[in-house]
Amino acid sequence: MSESNTGRSVTAETEVVDLCRDLIRIDTSNYGDHSGPGERAAAEYIAEKLAEVGLEPKIIESHQGRASTVARIEGEDPSRPALLIHGHTDVVPANAEDWTHHPFSGEIADGCVWGRGAVDMKDMDAMTLAVVRDRLRSGRKPPRDIVLAFLADEEAGGTYGARHLVDKHRDLFDGVNEAIGEVGGFSFTVNENLRLYLVETAQKGMHWMRLTVEGTAGHGSMTNDDNAITELCEAVGRLGRHQWPVRVTKTVRSFLDELSGALGTPLDPEDMDGTLAKLGGIAKMVGATLRNSAAPTMLGAGYKVNVIPGQATAHVDGRFLPGYEQEFLADLDRILGPKVKREDVHGDKALETSFDGALVDAMQLALRAEDPIARAVPYMLSGGTDAKSFDDLGIRCFGFAPLQLPPELDFAGMFHGVDERVPVDGLKFGARVLDRFIDAC
Repeated sequence: MSESNTGRSVTAETEVVDLCRDLIRIDTSNYGDHSGPGERAAAEYIAEKLAEVGLEPKIIESHQGRASTVARIEGEDPSRPALLIHGHTDVVPANAEDWTHHPFSGEIADGCVWGRGAVDMKDMDAMTLAVVRDRLRSGRKPPRDIVLAFLADEEAGGTYGARHLVDKHRDLFDGVNEAIGEVGGFSFTVNENLRLYLVETAQKGMHWMRLTVEGTAGHGSMTNDDNAITELCEAVGRLGRHQWPVRVTKTVRSFLDELSGALGTPLDPEDMDGTLAKLGGIAKMVGATLRNSAAPTMLGAGYKVNVIPGQATAHVDGRFLPGYEQEFLADLDRILGPKVKREDVHGDKALETSFDGALVDAMQLALRAEDPIARAVPYMLSGGTDAKSFDDLGIRCFGFAPLQLPPELDFAGMFHGVDERVPVDGLKFGARVLDRFIDAC
Protein backbone atom coordinates (compact mmCIF):
# COMPACT_ATOMS: atom_id res chain seq x y z
CA MET A 1 0.00 0.00 0.00
CA SER A 2 1.31 3.47 -0.79
CA GLU A 3 0.45 6.97 0.28
CA SER A 4 -2.12 8.81 -1.81
CA ASN A 5 -1.71 12.37 -3.06
CA THR A 6 -4.57 13.57 -0.91
CA GLY A 7 -3.36 12.25 2.41
CA ARG A 8 -1.80 9.37 4.26
CA SER A 9 -3.40 6.05 3.43
CA VAL A 10 -0.77 4.08 5.33
CA THR A 11 -0.91 4.51 9.09
CA ALA A 12 0.37 2.52 12.02
CA GLU A 13 -3.10 1.05 12.49
CA THR A 14 -3.44 -0.06 8.86
CA GLU A 15 0.09 -1.50 8.66
CA VAL A 16 0.63 -3.22 12.01
CA VAL A 17 -1.19 -6.45 11.18
CA ASP A 18 0.72 -7.03 7.94
CA LEU A 19 4.03 -6.29 9.66
CA CYS A 20 3.21 -8.80 12.38
CA ARG A 21 2.29 -11.45 9.81
CA ASP A 22 5.49 -10.83 7.86
CA LEU A 23 7.62 -11.21 10.98
CA ILE A 24 5.86 -14.43 12.03
CA ARG A 25 6.55 -15.91 8.58
CA ILE A 26 10.29 -15.48 9.16
CA ASP A 27 11.28 -18.59 11.10
CA THR A 28 13.56 -17.37 13.89
CA SER A 29 13.35 -20.48 16.08
CA ASN A 30 15.99 -20.46 18.80
CA TYR A 31 17.10 -23.92 19.94
CA GLY A 32 19.85 -22.48 22.14
CA ASP A 33 22.69 -24.04 20.16
CA HIS A 34 22.87 -22.08 16.86
CA SER A 35 21.07 -24.92 15.06
CA GLY A 36 18.06 -22.76 14.19
CA PRO A 37 17.73 -20.61 11.06
CA GLY A 38 19.02 -17.56 12.91
CA GLU A 39 17.64 -14.06 13.23
CA ARG A 40 19.53 -12.52 10.29
CA ALA A 41 16.54 -12.52 7.93
CA ALA A 42 14.37 -10.75 10.51
CA ALA A 43 17.12 -8.21 11.20
CA GLU A 44 17.39 -7.42 7.49
CA TYR A 45 13.61 -7.15 7.11
CA ILE A 46 13.40 -4.70 10.02
CA ALA A 47 16.40 -2.69 8.79
CA GLU A 48 14.77 -2.36 5.38
CA LYS A 49 11.51 -1.13 6.89
CA LEU A 50 13.37 1.44 8.99
CA ALA A 51 15.56 2.59 6.10
CA GLU A 52 12.46 3.16 3.95
CA VAL A 53 11.43 5.99 6.28
CA GLY A 54 14.84 7.64 6.54
CA LEU A 55 16.60 5.94 9.45
CA GLU A 56 20.10 4.47 9.28
CA PRO A 57 19.80 1.17 11.13
CA LYS A 58 22.78 -0.95 12.09
CA ILE A 59 22.75 -4.73 11.85
CA ILE A 60 25.10 -6.28 14.39
CA GLU A 61 25.87 -9.98 14.10
CA SER A 62 27.37 -11.63 17.19
CA HIS A 63 27.59 -15.08 15.58
CA GLN A 64 26.73 -16.31 12.11
CA GLY A 65 23.01 -15.70 11.65
CA ARG A 66 22.53 -14.22 15.13
CA ALA A 67 21.80 -10.61 14.21
CA SER A 68 20.19 -7.63 15.96
CA THR A 69 19.04 -4.32 14.47
CA VAL A 70 19.52 -0.97 16.24
CA ALA A 71 18.53 2.56 15.18
CA ARG A 72 18.21 5.97 16.83
CA ILE A 73 15.47 8.52 16.16
CA GLU A 74 16.29 12.14 16.90
CA GLY A 75 13.83 13.83 19.23
CA GLU A 76 12.61 17.40 19.55
CA ASP A 77 14.90 17.89 22.53
CA PRO A 78 18.09 15.82 22.12
CA SER A 79 19.39 17.18 25.44
CA ARG A 80 16.87 15.04 27.30
CA PRO A 81 17.75 11.45 28.26
CA ALA A 82 16.73 9.00 25.55
CA LEU A 83 14.11 6.24 25.70
CA LEU A 84 14.88 2.67 24.61
CA ILE A 85 12.16 0.57 22.97
CA HIS A 86 13.37 -3.01 22.69
CA GLY A 87 11.99 -6.29 21.43
CA HIS A 88 13.40 -9.65 20.46
CA THR A 89 12.95 -11.37 17.12
CA ASP A 90 13.75 -14.96 18.11
CA VAL A 91 11.03 -17.41 19.11
CA VAL A 92 10.90 -20.78 20.82
CA PRO A 93 10.51 -23.76 18.47
CA ALA A 94 7.09 -25.01 17.42
CA ASN A 95 5.84 -28.39 16.14
CA ALA A 96 3.49 -27.63 13.25
CA GLU A 97 1.58 -30.91 13.71
CA ASP A 98 0.27 -29.67 17.07
CA TRP A 99 -1.16 -26.41 15.73
CA THR A 100 -4.55 -25.51 14.28
CA HIS A 101 -2.81 -23.16 11.84
CA HIS A 102 0.82 -23.50 10.81
CA PRO A 103 2.99 -21.70 13.38
CA PHE A 104 4.93 -19.78 10.71
CA SER A 105 2.01 -18.89 8.45
CA GLY A 106 0.80 -15.69 10.08
CA GLU A 107 -2.73 -16.90 9.37
CA ILE A 108 -5.66 -14.63 10.25
CA ALA A 109 -8.55 -16.61 11.72
CA ASP A 110 -11.24 -15.95 14.33
CA GLY A 111 -10.15 -12.33 14.62
CA CYS A 112 -6.54 -13.20 15.52
CA VAL A 113 -3.13 -13.40 13.90
CA TRP A 114 -1.85 -16.94 14.58
CA GLY A 115 1.74 -18.05 14.77
CA ARG A 116 4.83 -18.57 16.86
CA GLY A 117 5.82 -15.18 18.21
CA ALA A 118 2.36 -13.63 17.94
CA VAL A 119 2.57 -12.51 21.58
CA ASP A 120 6.22 -13.36 22.33
CA MET A 121 7.00 -10.93 20.88
CA LYS A 122 6.59 -10.12 17.22
CA ASP A 123 3.38 -8.29 18.07
CA MET A 124 5.36 -5.59 19.89
CA ASP A 125 8.04 -5.60 17.20
CA ALA A 126 5.30 -4.93 14.64
CA MET A 127 3.65 -2.24 16.76
CA THR A 128 6.97 -0.47 17.20
CA LEU A 129 7.79 -0.65 13.50
CA ALA A 130 4.31 0.51 12.49
CA VAL A 131 4.30 3.48 14.84
CA VAL A 132 7.83 4.57 14.01
CA ARG A 133 7.21 4.31 10.27
CA ASP A 134 3.99 6.32 10.56
CA ARG A 135 5.62 9.04 12.65
CA LEU A 136 8.60 9.41 10.33
CA ARG A 137 6.45 9.42 7.19
CA SER A 138 4.38 12.23 8.65
CA GLY A 139 7.33 14.15 10.12
CA ARG A 140 6.32 13.74 13.77
CA LYS A 141 9.42 13.75 15.93
CA PRO A 142 9.26 12.21 19.40
CA PRO A 143 9.78 14.57 22.35
CA ARG A 144 13.20 13.00 23.02
CA ASP A 145 15.60 10.64 21.29
CA ILE A 146 14.40 7.06 20.95
CA VAL A 147 16.70 4.09 20.51
CA LEU A 148 15.13 1.08 18.80
CA ALA A 149 16.62 -2.37 19.42
CA PHE A 150 15.30 -5.53 17.77
CA LEU A 151 17.31 -8.28 19.38
CA ALA A 152 18.47 -11.83 18.82
CA ASP A 153 18.62 -14.68 21.33
CA GLU A 154 16.32 -13.50 24.13
CA GLU A 155 14.74 -16.94 24.39
CA ALA A 156 18.10 -18.48 25.34
CA GLY A 157 19.21 -15.77 27.77
CA GLY A 158 20.27 -12.98 25.40
CA THR A 159 23.96 -13.89 25.15
CA TYR A 160 24.03 -13.28 21.39
CA GLY A 161 21.62 -10.34 21.48
CA ALA A 162 21.14 -7.84 24.29
CA ARG A 163 24.10 -9.07 26.34
CA HIS A 164 26.42 -8.82 23.31
CA LEU A 165 25.27 -5.27 22.57
CA VAL A 166 25.61 -4.14 26.19
CA ASP A 167 29.09 -5.64 26.49
CA LYS A 168 30.49 -4.78 23.04
CA HIS A 169 28.41 -1.87 21.70
CA ARG A 170 27.24 0.06 24.72
CA ASP A 171 27.78 3.37 22.88
CA LEU A 172 24.55 2.61 20.99
CA PHE A 173 22.69 3.30 24.25
CA ASP A 174 24.46 6.53 25.21
CA GLY A 175 22.10 8.84 27.07
CA VAL A 176 19.34 6.24 27.56
CA ASN A 177 17.82 6.28 31.05
CA GLU A 178 14.49 4.43 30.59
CA ALA A 179 13.18 1.55 28.51
CA ILE A 180 10.03 -0.34 27.62
CA GLY A 181 9.90 -3.93 26.41
CA GLU A 182 7.82 -7.08 26.52
CA VAL A 183 5.25 -8.78 28.76
CA GLY A 184 3.44 -5.78 30.15
CA GLY A 185 0.63 -3.41 29.28
CA PHE A 186 -1.89 -6.20 28.59
CA SER A 187 -5.43 -5.98 29.92
CA PHE A 188 -7.34 -7.87 32.59
CA THR A 189 -11.05 -7.07 32.57
CA VAL A 190 -12.41 -6.76 36.11
CA ASN A 191 -15.94 -5.64 35.22
CA GLU A 192 -17.75 -3.36 32.79
CA ASN A 193 -16.37 -0.31 34.58
CA LEU A 194 -12.75 -1.30 35.04
CA ARG A 195 -9.99 -2.86 32.99
CA LEU A 196 -6.57 -3.26 34.58
CA TYR A 197 -3.43 -3.09 32.43
CA LEU A 198 -0.53 -4.92 34.03
CA VAL A 199 2.76 -3.05 33.65
CA GLU A 200 5.82 -5.11 34.47
CA THR A 201 8.03 -3.43 37.08
CA ALA A 202 9.84 -6.49 38.43
CA GLN A 203 11.24 -9.82 37.26
CA LYS A 204 12.32 -12.94 39.03
CA GLY A 205 15.98 -13.85 38.72
CA MET A 206 17.10 -17.10 37.20
CA HIS A 207 19.41 -19.99 37.86
CA TRP A 208 19.27 -22.48 35.01
CA MET A 209 21.31 -25.31 36.43
CA ARG A 210 22.71 -28.74 35.80
CA LEU A 211 22.53 -31.33 38.58
CA THR A 212 25.03 -34.17 38.55
CA VAL A 213 25.31 -37.31 40.67
CA GLU A 214 28.32 -39.60 40.48
CA GLY A 215 27.77 -43.26 41.35
CA THR A 216 29.32 -46.67 40.87
CA ALA A 217 29.01 -48.10 37.39
CA GLY A 218 28.23 -51.80 37.03
CA HIS A 219 26.19 -54.59 35.52
CA GLY A 220 22.44 -54.07 35.56
CA SER A 221 21.86 -57.52 37.05
CA MET A 222 23.93 -56.80 40.17
CA THR A 223 22.82 -55.19 43.43
CA ASN A 224 24.10 -51.60 43.53
CA ASP A 225 23.56 -49.31 46.51
CA ASP A 226 25.39 -46.45 44.78
CA ASN A 227 23.20 -46.05 41.71
CA ALA A 228 23.54 -42.48 40.34
CA ILE A 229 20.14 -42.62 38.66
CA THR A 230 18.36 -43.60 41.88
CA GLU A 231 20.04 -40.85 43.89
CA LEU A 232 19.37 -38.20 41.25
CA CYS A 233 15.73 -39.18 40.72
CA GLU A 234 15.02 -39.07 44.44
CA ALA A 235 16.60 -35.59 44.66
CA VAL A 236 14.73 -34.34 41.59
CA GLY A 237 11.48 -35.73 42.99
CA ARG A 238 11.99 -33.89 46.28
CA LEU A 239 12.73 -30.69 44.38
CA GLY A 240 9.80 -30.99 42.00
CA ARG A 241 7.31 -31.58 44.84
CA HIS A 242 8.71 -28.95 47.21
CA GLN A 243 6.25 -26.28 48.34
CA TRP A 244 8.22 -23.06 48.41
CA PRO A 245 7.13 -20.52 51.04
CA VAL A 246 5.16 -17.43 50.03
CA ARG A 247 7.25 -14.27 49.93
CA VAL A 248 5.38 -11.03 49.17
CA THR A 249 7.62 -8.48 47.45
CA LYS A 250 6.94 -4.77 47.13
CA THR A 251 5.62 -5.14 43.58
CA VAL A 252 3.34 -8.07 44.37
CA ARG A 253 1.97 -6.30 47.44
CA SER A 254 1.18 -3.24 45.29
CA PHE A 255 -0.51 -5.40 42.69
CA LEU A 256 -2.62 -7.28 45.23
CA ASP A 257 -3.62 -4.02 46.92
CA GLU A 258 -4.70 -2.54 43.58
CA LEU A 259 -6.59 -5.67 42.61
CA SER A 260 -8.21 -5.94 46.03
CA GLY A 261 -9.57 -2.43 45.69
CA ALA A 262 -10.76 -3.10 42.15
CA LEU A 263 -12.56 -6.29 43.11
CA GLY A 264 -13.88 -4.86 46.35
CA THR A 265 -12.69 -7.90 48.26
CA PRO A 266 -9.54 -8.66 50.25
CA LEU A 267 -6.85 -10.77 48.62
CA ASP A 268 -4.76 -12.60 51.16
CA PRO A 269 -1.31 -13.73 49.93
CA GLU A 270 -1.21 -16.22 52.82
CA ASP A 271 -4.35 -17.88 51.41
CA MET A 272 -3.09 -18.47 47.89
CA ASP A 273 -5.81 -20.87 46.80
CA GLY A 274 -8.49 -18.32 47.69
CA THR A 275 -6.57 -15.42 46.18
CA LEU A 276 -5.74 -17.09 42.89
CA ALA A 277 -9.31 -18.34 42.47
CA LYS A 278 -10.37 -14.71 42.05
CA LEU A 279 -7.85 -13.89 39.31
CA GLY A 280 -9.21 -15.88 36.40
CA GLY A 281 -6.90 -16.12 33.39
CA ILE A 282 -3.96 -14.31 34.98
CA ALA A 283 -3.81 -16.63 38.01
CA LYS A 284 -0.91 -18.61 36.53
CA MET A 285 1.15 -15.48 35.88
CA VAL A 286 0.53 -14.00 39.32
CA GLY A 287 0.83 -17.27 41.24
CA ALA A 288 4.35 -17.79 39.93
CA THR A 289 5.48 -14.45 41.41
CA LEU A 290 4.66 -15.33 45.01
CA ARG A 291 7.35 -17.95 45.56
CA ASN A 292 10.77 -19.00 44.44
CA SER A 293 10.54 -21.97 42.09
CA ALA A 294 12.64 -24.78 40.66
CA ALA A 295 11.20 -26.88 37.85
CA PRO A 296 13.05 -30.03 36.70
CA THR A 297 13.02 -29.94 32.90
CA MET A 298 15.55 -32.49 31.55
CA LEU A 299 17.05 -35.85 32.58
CA GLY A 300 20.00 -37.75 31.18
CA ALA A 301 21.77 -41.01 32.10
CA GLY A 302 22.96 -44.32 30.74
CA TYR A 303 23.72 -45.80 27.34
CA LYS A 304 22.58 -49.44 27.57
CA VAL A 305 19.76 -51.21 29.39
CA ASN A 306 22.01 -53.68 31.25
CA VAL A 307 24.64 -51.14 32.34
CA ILE A 308 24.27 -49.04 35.49
CA PRO A 309 25.90 -45.71 34.54
CA GLY A 310 28.44 -43.98 36.72
CA GLN A 311 26.79 -40.59 36.26
CA ALA A 312 23.31 -39.11 35.96
CA THR A 313 22.34 -35.52 35.15
CA ALA A 314 19.28 -33.30 35.27
CA HIS A 315 18.53 -29.72 34.30
CA VAL A 316 16.41 -27.40 36.40
CA ASP A 317 14.84 -24.02 35.64
CA GLY A 318 15.23 -22.12 38.90
CA ARG A 319 13.67 -18.69 39.49
CA PHE A 320 14.03 -16.49 42.56
CA LEU A 321 12.21 -13.41 43.80
CA PRO A 322 13.96 -10.04 44.14
CA GLY A 323 15.81 -10.04 47.46
CA TYR A 324 15.55 -13.81 47.97
CA GLU A 325 18.42 -15.27 45.94
CA GLN A 326 20.48 -16.46 48.90
CA GLU A 327 17.46 -18.02 50.59
CA PHE A 328 16.66 -19.79 47.33
CA LEU A 329 20.15 -21.26 46.94
CA ALA A 330 20.30 -22.40 50.57
CA ASP A 331 16.90 -24.09 50.28
CA LEU A 332 17.95 -25.68 47.02
CA ASP A 333 21.07 -27.29 48.48
CA ARG A 334 19.15 -28.52 51.52
CA ILE A 335 16.51 -30.17 49.33
CA LEU A 336 18.97 -31.78 46.93
CA GLY A 337 21.31 -33.15 49.59
CA PRO A 338 25.09 -33.56 49.70
CA LYS A 339 25.45 -36.11 46.89
CA VAL A 340 24.10 -33.78 44.19
CA LYS A 341 26.52 -31.40 42.50
CA ARG A 342 24.87 -28.19 41.31
CA GLU A 343 26.29 -25.84 38.67
CA ASP A 344 24.78 -22.90 36.82
CA VAL A 345 24.18 -23.20 33.08
CA HIS A 346 22.87 -19.64 32.91
CA GLY A 347 22.10 -17.20 35.68
CA ASP A 348 20.80 -13.68 35.87
CA LYS A 349 19.63 -11.24 38.48
CA ALA A 350 16.17 -10.28 39.66
CA LEU A 351 14.89 -6.77 38.91
CA GLU A 352 12.48 -4.46 40.69
CA THR A 353 11.68 -0.78 40.21
CA SER A 354 8.99 1.47 41.62
CA PHE A 355 5.74 2.24 39.82
CA ASP A 356 6.02 6.01 39.59
CA GLY A 357 7.46 8.86 37.58
CA ALA A 358 6.74 10.63 34.29
CA LEU A 359 7.05 7.48 32.18
CA VAL A 360 4.39 5.71 34.23
CA ASP A 361 2.18 8.81 33.93
CA ALA A 362 2.62 8.65 30.14
CA MET A 363 1.49 5.01 30.15
CA GLN A 364 -1.61 5.86 32.18
CA LEU A 365 -2.52 8.78 29.90
CA ALA A 366 -2.04 6.79 26.70
CA LEU A 367 -4.11 3.85 27.93
CA ARG A 368 -6.98 6.00 29.22
CA ALA A 369 -7.13 7.96 25.98
CA GLU A 370 -7.89 4.72 24.10
CA ASP A 371 -9.77 2.92 26.89
CA PRO A 372 -11.68 5.17 29.34
CA ILE A 373 -11.98 2.36 31.92
CA ALA A 374 -8.24 1.60 31.90
CA ARG A 375 -6.05 1.62 34.99
CA ALA A 376 -2.38 0.68 34.84
CA VAL A 377 -1.06 -1.37 37.77
CA PRO A 378 2.38 -2.85 38.53
CA TYR A 379 3.09 -6.57 38.46
CA MET A 380 6.04 -8.94 38.56
CA LEU A 381 7.03 -11.20 35.67
CA SER A 382 7.86 -14.75 36.68
CA GLY A 383 10.33 -15.08 33.82
CA GLY A 384 13.02 -12.77 32.54
CA THR A 385 13.60 -10.49 29.56
CA ASP A 386 16.40 -8.51 27.93
CA ALA A 387 15.74 -5.84 30.55
CA LYS A 388 18.23 -7.70 32.76
CA SER A 389 21.05 -6.76 30.37
CA PHE A 390 19.95 -3.15 29.96
CA ASP A 391 19.69 -2.74 33.72
CA ASP A 392 23.49 -3.11 33.79
CA LEU A 393 23.68 0.22 31.95
CA GLY A 394 21.61 1.94 34.64
CA ILE A 395 18.50 1.93 32.45
CA ARG A 396 15.19 1.76 34.32
CA CYS A 397 13.13 -0.89 32.57
CA PHE A 398 9.39 -1.53 32.29
CA GLY A 399 7.34 -4.14 30.47
CA PHE A 400 4.88 -2.17 28.34
CA ALA A 401 3.66 -3.77 25.12
CA PRO A 402 0.04 -2.56 25.22
CA LEU A 403 -2.73 -4.97 24.24
CA GLN A 404 -6.46 -4.89 24.95
CA LEU A 405 -7.52 -8.52 25.22
CA PRO A 406 -10.89 -10.26 25.23
CA PRO A 407 -11.61 -11.61 28.73
CA GLU A 408 -11.92 -15.19 27.50
CA LEU A 409 -8.43 -15.33 25.94
CA ASP A 410 -5.92 -17.38 27.95
CA PHE A 411 -3.13 -14.85 27.49
CA ALA A 412 -0.70 -16.57 29.84
CA GLY A 413 -1.19 -19.79 27.89
CA MET A 414 -0.12 -18.08 24.65
CA PHE A 415 3.52 -17.74 25.76
CA HIS A 416 5.48 -20.68 24.36
CA GLY A 417 2.17 -22.50 23.93
CA VAL A 418 0.44 -24.26 21.06
CA ASP A 419 -1.86 -22.08 18.93
CA GLU A 420 -0.21 -18.82 20.02
CA ARG A 421 -2.21 -15.90 18.63
CA VAL A 422 -2.92 -12.21 19.13
CA PRO A 423 -6.21 -10.39 18.42
CA VAL A 424 -6.16 -8.17 15.34
CA ASP A 425 -8.02 -5.47 17.27
CA GLY A 426 -5.48 -5.80 20.08
CA LEU A 427 -2.62 -5.07 17.67
CA LYS A 428 -4.37 -1.96 16.37
CA PHE A 429 -5.16 -0.84 19.90
CA GLY A 430 -1.54 -1.34 20.89
CA ALA A 431 -0.29 0.74 17.98
CA ARG A 432 -2.58 3.63 18.94
CA VAL A 433 -1.54 3.47 22.58
CA LEU A 434 2.15 3.25 21.75
CA ASP A 435 1.88 6.29 19.48
CA ARG A 436 0.19 8.33 22.25
CA PHE A 437 2.74 7.09 24.77
CA ILE A 438 5.62 8.34 22.63
CA ASP A 439 3.97 11.76 22.40
CA ALA A 440 3.65 11.90 26.20
CA CYS A 441 7.00 10.48 27.18
